[in-house]
Amino acid sequence: MENNKQLRTWLDEFNLNHPLVIAGPCSAETEDQVLKIAHELKDSDVSIFRAGIWKPRTRPGGFEGVGAIGLKWLQKAKAETGLLMATEVATAAHVQLALEHDVDVLWIGARTTVNPFAVQEVADALRGTDKIVLLKNPVNPDLSLWLGGLERLYNADIKKLGVIHRGFSTYEKTKYRNNPEWQIAIELQNRFPDLPLICDPSHITGKRDMIQDVSQQALDLNFDGLIIETHIDPDNAWSDAAQQVTPTTLKQIFKDLKVRKETDEADDYNSRLAKLRTQIDEYDEKILEILGGRMKIADQIGLLKKEKNVAILQNKRWNEILGKMILDGESKGLSEEFVLQMFKAIHQESINHQEKVYKK
Repeated sequence: MENNKQLRTWLDEFNLNHPLVIAGPCSAETEDQVLKIAHELKDSDVSIFRAGIWKPRTRPGGFEGVGAIGLKWLQKAKAETGLLMATEVATAAHVQLALEHDVDVLWIGARTTVNPFAVQEVADALRGTDKIVLLKNPVNPDLSLWLGGLERLYNADIKKLGVIHRGFSTYEKTKYRNNPEWQIAIELQNRFPDLPLICDPSHITGKRDMIQDVSQQALDLNFDGLIIETHIDPDNAWSDAAQQVTPTTLKQIFKDLKVRKETDEADDYNSRLAKLRTQIDEYDEKILEILGGRMKIADQIGLLKKEKNVAILQNKRWNEILGKMILDGESKGLSEEFVLQMFKAIHQESINHQEKVYKK
């Protein structure tokens, strides 16, 4: 998949002076619910109304969507409000029904993105379409899988493509429902700067009171838009109640968000930025030098353990180090999450070095 400026054309056609906003309920529940929310949103910054018609559930027994009848409700909402309509598709049958009901935007969910066979089926069903097609990141933090899904859609001659960053599942509990792993979305953005990138703070946070902060972080990182779950009665929503906001709250979020400039041409800004980046580069070089020295010591430890026939992994020692580093990191303004990720990576690299010593 090559960089293609045509990918951004559909976003430019909205002619917005603010980021693109997609909003609406996690699930379409009733015709009345869909229409009420759509009318609440029609005079706001929302350009596209979203509602799940088919809902993939982790375990059976939960609400799995109203099905095709909900598409008629979206058609009616579109006719009454003028908003474009969006829904999730996971199979060729979903695609066919959505196209028959003139849905404007189709997104592929995280559980589908993880399955290349499913993405290919959807891509084949959408081949040559002029609809907007958005691909959510896969459930697991795998950039190649995300890129592979994009390539399948691009190869199906779908011109109006974009991606949704909704965070990644993790076994360990964090403050997020799905860990943002911003670096993965940023890497995608670096590879394809003309591909519209939309943030889904609802699924990243899982909590409505965190949506404002994560939305702002996404805009600070130059994301092109937001997709936010919005419901007239969130506490009684049939799915994902905790992460939905009211239309009134959504409008307040819009007011409070600060849209940043992509850059500043002023000489003073560029001069100061260049100096600060030089300092960063120097620190980065020192970090690599220190880590290289640390791994040489790990090699020596590996030799000693091999000589004495001692196991490589020493859990007690590792837990002691981790606890100390978290406390030390906090005193230096580093988050626990960052310290954990960094030292886990360092620890794994140390183990890899010692394993190489054992194999010699």
